[in-house]
Amino acid sequence: MGVGDGRDQYELAATSEQGGKKKNKNKKKEKDMDELKKEVNLDDHKLTLEELHRKYGTDLSRGLTSARVAEILARDGPNALTPPPTTPEWVKFCKQMFGGFSMLLWTGAVLCFLAYGIQAAMEDEPANDNLYLGVVLSAVVIVTGCFSYYQEAKSSKIMDSFKNLVPQQALVVRDGEKNHINAEEVVVGDLVEVKGGDRIPADLRIIASHGCKVDNSSLTGESEPQTRSPDFSNDNPLETRNIAFFSTNCVEGTARGIVISTGDRTVMGRIATLASGLEVGRTPISIEIEHFIHIITGVAVFLGVSFFILSLVLGYSWLEAVIFLIGIIVANVPEGLLATVTVCLTLTAKRMAKKNCLVKNLEAVETLGSTSTICSDKTGTLTQNRMTVAHMWFDNQIHEADTTENQSGTSFDRSSATWASLARIAGLCNRAVFLAEQTDVPILKRDVAGDASESALLKCIELCCGSVKEIRDKYTKVAEIPFNSTNKYQLSVHKNPNGGTESKHLLVMKGAPERILDRCATILIQGKEQPLDDEMKEAFQNAYLELGGLGERVLGFCHFYLPDEQFPEGFQFDTEDVNFPTENLCFVGLMSMIDPPRAAVPDAVGKCRSAGIKVIMVTGDHPITAKAIAKGVGIISEGNETVEDIAARLNIPVNEVNPRYHAKACVVHGGDLKDLTAEQLDDILKYHTEIVFARTSPQQKLIIVEGCQRQGAIVAVTGDGVNDSPALKKADIGVAMGIAGSDVSKQAADMILLDDNFASIVTGVEEGRLIFDNLKKSIAYTLTSNIPEITPFLFFIIANIPLPLGTVTILCIDLGTDMAPAISLAYEAAESDIMKRQPRNPKTDKLVNERLISIAYGQIGMIQALAGFFTYFVILAENGFLPSRLLGIRVFWDDKHINDLEDSYGQQWTYEQRKIVEFTCHTAFFASIVIVQWADLIICKTRRVFLLFIVSLAAFLSYCPGMDVALRMYPLKLNWWFCALPYSLLIFIYDEIRKLILRRNPGGNQGIATLF
Repeated sequence: MGVGDGRDQYELAATSEQGGKKKNKNKKKEKDMDELKKEVNLDDHKLTLEELHRKYGTDLSRGLTSARVAEILARDGPNALTPPPTTPEWVKFCKQMFGGFSMLLWTGAVLCFLAYGIQAAMEDEPANDNLYLGVVLSAVVIVTGCFSYYQEAKSSKIMDSFKNLVPQQALVVRDGEKNHINAEEVVVGDLVEVKGGDRIPADLRIIASHGCKVDNSSLTGESEPQTRSPDFSNDNPLETRNIAFFSTNCVEGTARGIVISTGDRTVMGRIATLASGLEVGRTPISIEIEHFIHIITGVAVFLGVSFFILSLVLGYSWLEAVIFLIGIIVANVPEGLLATVTVCLTLTAKRMAKKNCLVKNLEAVETLGSTSTICSDKTGTLTQNRMTVAHMWFDNQIHEADTTENQSGTSFDRSSATWASLARIAGLCNRAVFLAEQTDVPILKRDVAGDASESALLKCIELCCGSVKEIRDKYTKVAEIPFNSTNKYQLSVHKNPNGGTESKHLLVMKGAPERILDRCATILIQGKEQPLDDEMKEAFQNAYLELGGLGERVLGFCHFYLPDEQFPEGFQFDTEDVNFPTENLCFVGLMSMIDPPRAAVPDAVGKCRSAGIKVIMVTGDHPITAKAIAKGVGIISEGNETVEDIAARLNIPVNEVNPRYHAKACVVHGGDLKDLTAEQLDDILKYHTEIVFARTSPQQKLIIVEGCQRQGAIVAVTGDGVNDSPALKKADIGVAMGIAGSDVSKQAADMILLDDNFASIVTGVEEGRLIFDNLKKSIAYTLTSNIPEITPFLFFIIANIPLPLGTVTILCIDLGTDMAPAISLAYEAAESDIMKRQPRNPKTDKLVNERLISIAYGQIGMIQALAGFFTYFVILAENGFLPSRLLGIRVFWDDKHINDLEDSYGQQWTYEQRKIVEFTCHTAFFASIVIVQWADLIICKTRRVFLLFIVSLAAFLSYCPGMDVALRMYPLKLNWWFCALPYSLLIFIYDEIRKLILRRNPGGNQGIATLF
């Protein structure tokens, strides 16, 4: 498809949609997204200049006419990225207020107000309990909603950060004249000129260039500047040399080109639209919370409806039955849990920030813990993002250089005269220089003006031989031919300070090793020139292949002493019409460079593997380099072979190796990936444990993430470039780099690594798993007090006894004594095997499952309820009301007009006296729950300091003057505090027996019934 065709389709789609309905809109959106996921389909790089002129109607020297420009601008619109529809802030706020868990509490609040309304209509002086409860529930939702909104009020500004990439000005040729115009006014067919330092204003087909290099790293991930020239060099438009892309930087030279796409239709525009238009799935924790709400709602409605029917059978009026129904449903709502979950996630996020993981979205904290696949970019994440000299070959021997970040690795023999010559060439035939005022900065950390390879050479020579500046000052440069893609070498001639013993001029040259060797007749061995015979050429070839096979960028170096009789002092060297020898030189050696792995990465990859997480490398770099780094960091582990390795070892063709059964490791080239169906990609992801994707485009990175998600994996993606942004957005959790990362990648991600280190992800995974474990403990702890809060109400209905526990006291438990210990569980240390376990299965390993409900409600909760009722009956018995007298007494007990109610011993009680005893029972029931929650806290393994805290809080609420009026809580006799202690001990012993049975019989039914 040419650009012309694309525009016709674009206009056609736009017109046909106008009359369409919402359904068609959605279909169109899906179709557009599918279109964007396809590879860039251009043919402009294959066209001759004559064909370009015919296609765009551009005069290749005078440009477009003003009339034609106006016409095209009216048709295509400005050269700008279209902003996506954004979610208004009030909608985001409402989502926090009414989403998920909040909805359960709102339902409870509405039901409370409804019950209060019914009571107000029926009674002259209705009890205010339901009103208080409704207000408190509403307050809890509003406070936690505002807190969550504040935490996440970072709207997705992906498009804004793409706009920052848009160049402001462009130099165009129109009507034969050069004009500086606003980049938004550039149109398809415009003739544009760019120079070093400019941003490319649109996708350009280069028609003329002079030493032009562009930085494509944000688009393709290649850290080396890429040469741009008019020559068609590759079928793939992203690889060819004659296309420059919108918003990439021209780093040196000049070029002239014709605009072939503008705005959203540029390659960068497609990525922007793709990244901002992707539908993002729900986080695992939000799915878990929804599942929890379903369980709680199910339990609440079941109990509510059951007792509604029972109360009607028992002869209550239907209005009373409705109030009971509402009361039971509301009693099941864990008021404090929303706040607990929010605070736990926030505390973990803060803890992660201290460990260099900045979480933008609270729910992403847990997502990382659920991760089962990490798709990692290579450059800057797994590697140090700086080219470093790794090996040298001289004196017919490979020497290893030190690539560690702190120079603590191996060193090589520097005593050879050949090394001195090689170092001299690397320092002189090099245009890179250190930026000023960096003498105090370590050499490896210094900023350099120059390309990545030359910077690596400069730092290597500075470390090994001292100041390169001094060497350059000593050997004055008199002539230079810069590197170009035709010659593939760089050459310079220098005055030789050793003119007495050597010639007055020294020629030094570096470049592509095979090109340099072709220009040499001799080779330097141990400082002496020897003829370059076939044996030495073979030795060179073997070294070149070995270093190249390590994924390193290899350069050859040679020199030549120019004879004084032909080149006396003051000789005018002509670099245009070369008047000095460039053949029959003396080959000195090879130096190879690589962007080395970060020191902590192999260990981090090993930890991921033991935690059951699959690490996949997805990079824009070359397959050989990618494979070498993958082996270096352990993504391809020792002993595992790819199809190509097996074929080479067995000396058979690659197609005879069955990849599914023989090769665990796999390196997939982007060119091959383009032709794979979704099923074939699924097969690769399913049957290979160690995978490297190389030369991938942004669209392919996205397709790989979708492929992993189809397998049921929870996918984390790491990346730093614009090219990573669609994959970062689509992943379950996107992780961007804080230092080297582009603004676009940071906006698309859910989490930012502040130190750009892959090892920080492992910390994040551990924290994520820990918070899931601890939330489980928090919920188990909080839910156990639900049963002792519900059962008093049920007995109040069935047995017609005075209410054992009031609404206000329930709130004191849920939002007081239970909350701090539940939050404290977020501080629990990790189990020793947390990073040895397989990632949790989101379908089976739930945050709240039937087993947890069975323990919290059916086992521990029942024991706690017994403790509360025991204390309740003890207090009433001490006051003269034996249990048998209490049955059926409720109607008389709550009647304000009865002031002579007799107890078991014939004593008469006024309404006021009865209520004081009832509220004392409420306080005691509350104290009993606090005491038995001790045991629950110990079971859930929390800090003992909180045991003291909750008892102090309970004692304060009981004994503080004025509490009888404010919260209807009355002082207790000292012995009433001890009623619940036996039950506390019972819970502890019961749980220890349960754990013992589990340890003895891990696969038995008891385990299935109780393990959570």
